[in-house]
Amino acid sequence: MVTLVHLQMLSAGLFCIGLYGVLARRNAVLILLSIELMLNAVNVNLVGLAAFLDPEQFLGQIIAIFVITVAAAEVGLAMAIILRLYRSRGTVNVDELNMMKW
Repeated sequence: MVTLVHLQMLSAGLFCIGLYGVLARRNAVLILLSIELMLNAVNVNLVGLAAFLDPEQFLGQIIAIFVITVAAAEVGLAMAIILRLYRSRGTVNVDELNMMKW
């Protein structure tokens, strides 16, 4: 039997893995994937919480669909930026990207 604590532990684990990926990685694509993992952890938590608190309403699922929509738009825009940086700089290593510096 899956309880709310199990879902929250899964969500916390996924979020921590994503946070580690954002903080430790240097490749922009891997950072983007880690952000997506963090958003999916939030979705697991939303759906699990909604299913256990009020199974009659679908508020958690509706909010999760909005999060997925925003995440898809974010991925499209971020991948376009990353591809443009790769074409102009030849790398997606975030340590070597100093475009804003004079």
